[in-house]
Parts: sequence; structure tokens; C-alpha cells
Amino acid sequence: MTDTSTNENTHGLPWAGLLALAVAGFVTVLTETVPAGLLPQISNGLDVSQATAGQLVTVYAAGSMLAAIPLTALTRRWPRRPVLLVTILSVVAANAATAASPWFALTFTGRLIAGLGAGLQWAMIAGYAMRMVPEASKGRALAISMGGVPVALAVGVPVGTALGTSIGWRSTFAVMAVLGLIVTAWARAALPPSAAEAAHERVPVKRVLMQPGIAILMLTAFAFEVGHMNMYTYIASFLSSSGLQDRVDVVLLVFGIASITGLWLTGMLIDRHLRAVVLTTFAAFTAAMALLATLGSSPVTTFIAIAVWGTALGAAPTMLQAASARTAGSAMEIAQSMLVTMLNAGMAAGPLLGGALYAAQGTSPLPWTSLAVFAAVLALATATGRTAFPASTTTSDTPANSPAPQEQHADALTAPTRTSR
Repeated sequence: MTDTSTNENTHGLPWAGLLALAVAGFVTVLTETVPAGLLPQISNGLDVSQATAGQLVTVYAAGSMLAAIPLTALTRRWPRRPVLLVTILSVVAANAATAASPWFALTFTGRLIAGLGAGLQWAMIAGYAMRMVPEASKGRALAISMGGVPVALAVGVPVGTALGTSIGWRSTFAVMAVLGLIVTAWARAALPPSAAEAAHERVPVKRVLMQPGIAILMLTAFAFEVGHMNMYTYIASFLSSSGLQDRVDVVLLVFGIASITGLWLTGMLIDRHLRAVVLTTFAAFTAAMALLATLGSSPVTTFIAIAVWGTALGAAPTMLQAASARTAGSAMEIAQSMLVTMLNAGMAAGPLLGGALYAAQGTSPLPWTSLAVFAAVLALATATGRTAFPASTTTSDTPANSPAPQEQHADALTAPTRTSR
């Protein structure tokens, strides 16, 4: 894939474009999470049960998981900016349909379409951000472009709930649709054009999976998400053991602030210290779960563990995407689509595991289970992950059995040879 932008910008980061990607991600995650706080209003408005209304969240995540790889493979031959804009518009359309639809079936269909677009969008954002900057700034650019995710996760449900209460749930989705249109115009103006992959650059999906380190990275990503969601899904119930069941909002606020801090720290360190960030993050997850498992009855310890956990979560998506892009080279979008699929699969499997444990023995086994998962992830990354998690995001430490730097970054070296819209 070639880039028609000025990749070798040495005068600073392309903030307008990177922030446009960040806000696009913010709107996309907000669209996914807001319905969780508005289920009673949505169920009443569409005359369905709350359990049925909850499927609006499920279908969005399912669409992202199922569509990421095939849609990324299908659209590789098309100019990237128009494809990215279409993914944002799919979210706009879903929010507009939700705001206006009198029928659950129409709303459900709109959410499915938005989920398909979201899966493709997440596969594209990392590559787009990293192609906009010089080699030494790729990790930082990725961290900035992903900044909307922890913000949306931290404020999505509470803000959506507050808006739904004050202006109505339909108006809330209408506001998000308008915000999406603004972001679409912003992205069209701020993002440089990026051409489609040339036919000779399109690495088959199966061969991408066989590249050294990719399978380990995908297994690690799935296990990380299982460990996180196993515990996070039932955090409100778990907090009763420390007497914080009435302070869930405060706990989640601490978690959200810590996540944003973790993302900021990752952006500062990831270019030169990718592997160190990975191992430190997985160690932090493990430590947080150990604290919750052994001392979770203490409110002070719980808050400390939540802060450590949130900081690690803020780092995790960006470091996994950076490692995926670094390992896959010119096939980064396919690798990103695999990563999106594995993360979404973990997001589905984690609550199922936690639900089974909760139904059998309550919340007490949840942190122990997540501790075991994260300890295994840390051991795997430490023992076998040097190819999946190299020392930095630069090409100086390219493993001997990986594609040569010229192949990995051909898009940065052949910049304005083709045009795109």
C-alpha cells in the first residue's frame, strides 16, 4: 500500500488528522456503549423487553467480530480514505436510524451495519495513523489516534445515561449522529489520501497468520480480553465485598482516569520500549488481580488495584496494535483485522466465563481466574513473545526471520507514486 501524504513530516505530528481519527474512534465506541445505560428507555420506546433491547449491544459487537477480517481483505484494493469515511458514516446511519426508528427490527439492522463498519474501522485506524508519520513516531501517533477509546469507555455509559435522562434517548442518538457527521467532514479535510494496496503487496490472510509472532500475538490478545472481561463485567457485584457497592460510579471514574493516564504513558514510551511496555502492562494486570483476589475486602486496596488495572487497560489496546503493525509490516491492516476479531472474541468469551463462575460460586473466584489468565499471558509474552513483541516499533531490531524493513515499510518508501481520493 502506498501513501500519497507527506510521510516524512519532521516538523511535528499531523495533529489534525490524528485527532480526527481519535474522535472518530470516540464516536464509534460511544455508539457501542451508550445503549447499555439506556436499556429501560429503549425497551419502553420500542415496546420490547430489556433483555431484547440488550441485543442491540450484542449485535454491534458481533458485527465487528465477524466483519473485520473479510471486509478488510475485500477493501484492500480500494483507496483507504473513502473506505474509512464510509465506516464513520455507517455509525452515523445507525445512530440516525436509532433516533428515528419506531421498530426494533430496523434499529437492530442499523446496529448490525454499524458493527460491520466498526470492525473495519478498527482494522484501519492503526495503519492510517502510522502511515502519516515518520518511523520514529509511529507508536506515539497510534496512541494519539486511539485516545478516543478510553475516553469513550470511561464516559460512554454515564454520559449516555445522563443525556438520555435529560433530553430523551432518541435525542441522545441524534446528537451522536450529528457528531458523527462533523467528524466525517473533519476526517475528509484533515486526513491525507492513502492509496489502495497494489496487487503484488496483498499478502494472503493465511500467510499473514503464519508470519512469525502473529499467532502468539493473537492468542495473547484473546486471553488478555478474557481475563479483563471475566472480572470487569461483574465489577459492580464484586465491589460489595469491600463495601463499595454504592460507589460504583466513583470506582469507574478512577478506572477511566487511570486508563487515560495509561494511554498517555504508552504514547510516551512505546516507540523505543515496546517490549518493556508489553511486559510491564501484563505484570500490572497480574498484580491488580492478585490484590483483588487476596485483599479485595479492603476499600483502599480495591481502589489501588482498580487504578493499576485501569492504567494497564489504557496501555493494552495500543501496545497490541503497535506490536501487530510492527510484526506484520506491509500487511498491517489484515493483522489489525485479526486483532479486532480476537479482541471481540475475548470480549464475548470473558463475560461467559465470568457468568458461569458467578452463577456457581459468586464473585470470589473471578479475580483468581483473571489472575491465572494474566499470569499465563505474562509468562507467554516473556518466554516466547520476542517476535510478537519486539523491543521497539522501529525496524532496527527486525528479527532475522521477519520480512525485511524494505518490505515491511514499502508504503513509506514509495509515497507519491499513485493517487487516490
